[in-house]
Amino acid sequence: MGIKKVKANTPGRREATFDDFEDVTRVVPEKRLIVIKKKTGGRNSTGKITVRHRGGGSKRYIRLVDFKRDKFNVEATVASIEYDPNRGSRLALLHFADGAKRYIVAPTDLKVGDKVTSSQDLIELKNGNAVQLQYIPAGMAVSCVELEPGAGAKIARSAGNIVYVMGVEGKYAQLKMPSGEIRQVKKECMCTIGRASNPDHRHISLGKAGRSRHLGIRPTVRGSAMNPNDHPHGGGEGNQSIGLTHPKTIWGKPALGVKTRKKRHSDRLIIKRRAKRK
Repeated sequence: MGIKKVKANTPGRREATFDDFEDVTRVVPEKRLIVIKKKTGGRNSTGKITVRHRGGGSKRYIRLVDFKRDKFNVEATVASIEYDPNRGSRLALLHFADGAKRYIVAPTDLKVGDKVTSSQDLIELKNGNAVQLQYIPAGMAVSCVELEPGAGAKIARSAGNIVYVMGVEGKYAQLKMPSGEIRQVKKECMCTIGRASNPDHRHISLGKAGRSRHLGIRPTVRGSAMNPNDHPHGGGEGNQSIGLTHPKTIWGKPALGVKTRKKRHSDRLIIKRRAKRK
């Protein structure tokens, strides 16, 4: 994938950058592997907004992606590399030898015509193959990693993400996460060889508010621009600083740099925390 700029004939296009889609080989998705995406506008079943700044956006289909890679020891051919509007990384459409078709998150440099396999035993460690962590040598880059065996990939699924296997000891494999955190994961968990595709996705600049609206993202208003009855930071004549002991959310809870992770049973598996922001 590459990033392209366009002629700056409007203020919105002057700072905007776009995906060139050169790696995409098919535009129309596989009909049997899509469902209509229903929109909630950030509201729950009672109609209350539980997630702010969501609404509108272009219509989309959800691609049914195989995150479990549980079709073992059946060779598949990459039929196409496709764009998915619901994620930054590309999808690869696999045609299996028995006639089945599935989508997977495509690793970088996977090409049409490549052969990939998923297995619970040791197989060739090439780009796109899925194996258990216990067979990955130290220092190898993987993506789409499970947290629990058979539960499906949860880690390093988005564009350009990568996990390094630091080693395998006892029942666990040690992984260096994209955040820099080092944690233990059961060695029977599946992973995909290679880095998740489309690493340049993070460099795309939307350039104008309209492109955010197309993505279903509604405007965000600063708390200091509100009235006192709408936000703890609101009120005052002209521009005012926060004026409180610490920043607060719209609901009066501590914000901006406050740790929000709750104590979990999996904390014991974390060897090194991710680096603090400076």
